[in-house]
Amino acid sequence: MVIPMIGIFLSLIVLIVLAYRGHSVVIAAPIAALLATAMSGAPLLATYTQIFMPALGKFITNYFPLFLTGAIFGRLMTVSGLAHDLAQGISKAFGPKRAMASTVLATALLTYGGVSAWVVAFTIVPIATALFQEAGIPKRLMPAAIAFGTITFAIAALPGSPQVHNVIPTKYFGTTSYAAPVLGLTGAAIMLVLGMLWLEYRVKSLHRAGEFYDPSGGSVDAAAALKELEDAEGGHSEVPVHRGPGNVAVRGLLGFIPIAVVVVMNYAFIYFISKQLDFSYLADKKFGAVKLDSVLGTWSVTVALATAILVIFLMRPGLFGVFIEGLGDGAKSAILPVFTTASEVGYGAVIGSLAAFAVLRDGVFSVADNALIVGVVSTGVIAGITGSSAGGLSMTLETFGADLARMATEQGISMESMHRIMAMASVSFDSLPHNGAVLTMLLVCGMTHKQSYKDVAVVTVVIPIITVTALLVGVTAMG
Repeated sequence: MVIPMIGIFLSLIVLIVLAYRGHSVVIAAPIAALLATAMSGAPLLATYTQIFMPALGKFITNYFPLFLTGAIFGRLMTVSGLAHDLAQGISKAFGPKRAMASTVLATALLTYGGVSAWVVAFTIVPIATALFQEAGIPKRLMPAAIAFGTITFAIAALPGSPQVHNVIPTKYFGTTSYAAPVLGLTGAAIMLVLGMLWLEYRVKSLHRAGEFYDPSGGSVDAAAALKELEDAEGGHSEVPVHRGPGNVAVRGLLGFIPIAVVVVMNYAFIYFISKQLDFSYLADKKFGAVKLDSVLGTWSVTVALATAILVIFLMRPGLFGVFIEGLGDGAKSAILPVFTTASEVGYGAVIGSLAAFAVLRDGVFSVADNALIVGVVSTGVIAGITGSSAGGLSMTLETFGADLARMATEQGISMESMHRIMAMASVSFDSLPHNGAVLTMLLVCGMTHKQSYKDVAVVTVVIPIITVTALLVGVTAMG
């Protein structure tokens, strides 16, 4: 049992190192999984084709519609100029003196609307650069501001977020993306307040030390970084951005319309439209013999994003040809992210199938008797290991979901609380230095880990952990 256990931990090290050095998880995950398999004595080919690939395929089957519609929505928001207009409108409303708040709010709104982290970074950096320069804010804080608004409260804490992190738990707990709204809003408020306090403190601290905006930035060329990222996503090296009519304020309001459509349609489909339709056919074997609760979370977000895409077409009919091209570009850019996350899920399935994993499983469930605590600890640790909040959450729920749901039911803990707190726990340790989104933020902003990661870690790791801990204490105290 010692060698198989060493194999599991060695495979984790390999996965982390390869991901940190920029190698795709699509290849790193199966390599790490097969290493653990070999050291456990399990059959390699059977493990790869009968365990790894089915788990990967299951994730893609369940969530590719979200990745596809989300990527297309983000692409159309970019090429239409609506994302830029929204961000510029927010920055205009707040003014240069509130550059930090403008950056965080703009990124959070775009993220809450369903735009991917990469698209948000691409959209915000030019605007944040101008704001930071005018306000004299050190450029080293820009990755932290963008990461804070993008990969923390907006994707996991805010009820109704169409991001996959908020949809994954619906499959296991029979919840919707609006699960535990009070808990989610409380968590988002705590994160927002603490994060802004830290960022504003850092601005003043650096100003007192004599550090202001340095146009030279870091050692990385931002324009080259943007091109590199776009090429990796399968897009074009140059994104044509079109501007709508009216002044900045009017364009900002127009840019908000597709975001509002996503939020409103998501809510309407869950609480009104689905109530009026007959879904009894889901009981048929050819449709999986499932209940509506198990697919409602995915359906509502997919419909919401698809509706918002249609609205963008209607808002800018003169760009029909550009949008048609954007459909293809968006579809291409959805493939790598979904396969990346699915590969991490496949890795988790392989590890979970090994006999040595039973020891680790028992260790996880011995952490505490409370299902919420077990869920938070396991999600945070696995998300940290994989460097992915969505991957960590998926792996945790695929491995422990049924057990956690049973424990929670026995202990009288609501599935909605499990959904919300585990989703928030996934956006904590995931943001360690090897996290893909963190690497992207640093690259796009032209910064290095040495220059900016300290502040990124505070707002994306420390503050989410403090928030989840506070919520755990509160929920436990209230029974």
